[in-house]
Amino acid sequence: MNKYTLKVLGVLCGLVLGSCSTVQKAVVEPVDYVNPYMGNISHLLVPTYPTMHLPNGMLRVYPERDDYTGVRLRGLPVAVTSHRGSSAFSLSPYQGPASGLQSVIRYSYDREKITPYSYYVYLDEQEMDVHYGLSSQAALYEINFGRQEDTYLVVSSRQGQLDWDGKALSGYQELANNTRIYVYIEPETQPTEVSVLHEGKLSAGTSATGREASLVIEYPASQQSVRLRYGISFIDAAQARQNMLREVAGKSIADLQTVARKQWNEALGKINIAGGSPDERTVFYTSLYRTFERPVNITEDGRYFSAFDGKVHKADRNFYTDDWIWDSYRAHHPLNVLIDPAKEEDILNSFVLMAQQMDEFWLPTFPEITGDSRRMNSNHGVPTLLDAWRKGLRNFDLKAGYEAAKNAITEKTLAPWSAAPAGELDRFYKEKGYIPALRPGEKEYIPEVHSFERRQAIAVTLGTAYDQWALAGIADELGYREDAKFFQEKSYNYRHLFNPKTGFFHPKDSTGNFIEPFDYKFAGGMGARDYYGENNAWTYQWDVQHNVADLISLMGGREAFLKNLDQLFEEPLGRSKFDFYAQLPDQTGNVGQFSMANEPSLHIPYLYNYAGQPWKTQKMIRFLVDTWFRNDLMGVPGDEDGGGMSAFVVFSQLGFYPVTPGMPVYNIGSPVFEKAVLDLGNGKHFTIIAKNYDPAHKYIQSARLNGKEWNKAWFSHEDISNGGELELTMGLKPNKNWGTAVEAAPPSLQK
Repeated sequence: MNKYTLKVLGVLCGLVLGSCSTVQKAVVEPVDYVNPYMGNISHLLVPTYPTMHLPNGMLRVYPERDDYTGVRLRGLPVAVTSHRGSSAFSLSPYQGPASGLQSVIRYSYDREKITPYSYYVYLDEQEMDVHYGLSSQAALYEINFGRQEDTYLVVSSRQGQLDWDGKALSGYQELANNTRIYVYIEPETQPTEVSVLHEGKLSAGTSATGREASLVIEYPASQQSVRLRYGISFIDAAQARQNMLREVAGKSIADLQTVARKQWNEALGKINIAGGSPDERTVFYTSLYRTFERPVNITEDGRYFSAFDGKVHKADRNFYTDDWIWDSYRAHHPLNVLIDPAKEEDILNSFVLMAQQMDEFWLPTFPEITGDSRRMNSNHGVPTLLDAWRKGLRNFDLKAGYEAAKNAITEKTLAPWSAAPAGELDRFYKEKGYIPALRPGEKEYIPEVHSFERRQAIAVTLGTAYDQWALAGIADELGYREDAKFFQEKSYNYRHLFNPKTGFFHPKDSTGNFIEPFDYKFAGGMGARDYYGENNAWTYQWDVQHNVADLISLMGGREAFLKNLDQLFEEPLGRSKFDFYAQLPDQTGNVGQFSMANEPSLHIPYLYNYAGQPWKTQKMIRFLVDTWFRNDLMGVPGDEDGGGMSAFVVFSQLGFYPVTPGMPVYNIGSPVFEKAVLDLGNGKHFTIIAKNYDPAHKYIQSARLNGKEWNKAWFSHEDISNGGELELTMGLKPNKNWGTAVEAAPPSLQK
């Protein structure tokens, strides 16, 4: 049987006739489990989108509407420029009097069907069938008209230019930072006329420029269907045409969908699962599909446009961007390391190239199509480099990466959402080891501090301490002993803000005094940004991923640590939901003060493993995944940032998780499936087996790793890198003795 295929056989026995016939049902492959609509209605902020694309493909498309509940489409999408971006170009087919034309037409729609590689929709008022197939940088629309009326196709660029050359339409849309996305659209049937549409009126011409630049392609009423092939590019329109010719010329919708389906099954088939319910398999493969949304490979025929220096470069390997590292370093990159190491090496090589292309040789923090937006806080590209290296990946320049990472931490300001050089805030951090916080009512005076994002004093201090631990690790790998010692010492800077009286990380002012009185739930303004970042103190109480053992000591030992951890999941909101979410809209998916909806929380349920209660990790992981990630329209609890949160689901359903990227170990949780096999990309496989499998058996009774008895709630990457097997015997009730010994705790930075 093909490893990507699950064949379901139904046996119908005719007892009266004494015969038995076997009926083979349709083949079910991994991509068939993907539900792009999962999470399309948000709990509060940004929903997921039903995105069509190839794995890490440059061309991404989804229907644009107000939200999933919107009853009208805003034209037909041609390309989106980022995971949360709107369509770069819009295609609007229309039949009727020319007076009804608009630059972008809003459609009533019905019978929509989306897969990762295909799109179908019926525009009921216009009586049109729309079919769509795509490749990595090009696509094909087929539109069938239900009426015999004058037919128009309106193509719009939101801000740019469009031109008709007698055969095809080409143009661009302006993006930020002197970046453009280009399009080349070739109709299979030549139109009778091409006109300019401006403010609802047609005029003669073949070129449109500016806001909502729109050209109209006209066909006679006898035209029954139209096919349009197009390509996109970040280099120029000629390259967009070449991308179209290479990928979709002479191909049908069925051809494209067949090839794309195969590519998706190959990508999703890197992890093969058995057991679990249909909904659990859908949640798993939908989450895995989300991890292929970003970053995107923007290499076009051996070249790529880099917004980091505004130039077109030759490429001898794939160049990736649009990687929101603050989210993706936690689980998304470690997942790549496991199942697609060659791709991860290309991604990390891209990080280094970005740094080299910028005026300042700084590792990027939030690389997008339009360059490094410097969003969020800290620079978690640093542990991403270390994580890959310590897990055996070598095809990137670690030395250059280290220099860029070191510069990013020491020469760039630590102020969130800023690309300014280091200033007074950074000098204070260098001297005192923490970011000073303003007292309530104290006016901001540091120019590089963002007016909305604020100082985020605790979040920046803790995040930078983690980054400096990673810098120490890279320095050690490179043999830079003095740097390693220096940054290792700095990695303890979180201690400066720990309040032993309360067990929380507590902001201090510039004189070294804790700001009091203080409310750990609500102090800090919108998103608690004066002191934390999107989440309150209850989340950042656990933000010491590199040294959990020391956090346990700071809290007073295992018993106190466990008490605090239990309280996190039990502590009430403290205000009405209306008031709580008005201030903390990112902190949805609550279980007590724990927020399943934001990435800083993802590692927290695994922390019971460090303090002798792995059975509670098993309990909480199963509860959280089952509760908050479901096969329905509200099945994602918060912002799913192109794979950042979904990778947590993938790992957690498999039964393990990388709590500390940069430290080559995995914490054991509770597997959802009876068996899972990971293709490690080196010809080897890692298998997780749940013995005594039953959906209700969430607790580990005993374990064997590579055939040997295993009494630790963690294992190393080395244990599985050349293939391995983790066998977990499961049960209905917890074994409170397994993995509890102090010496069985997962590794942490030594004191």
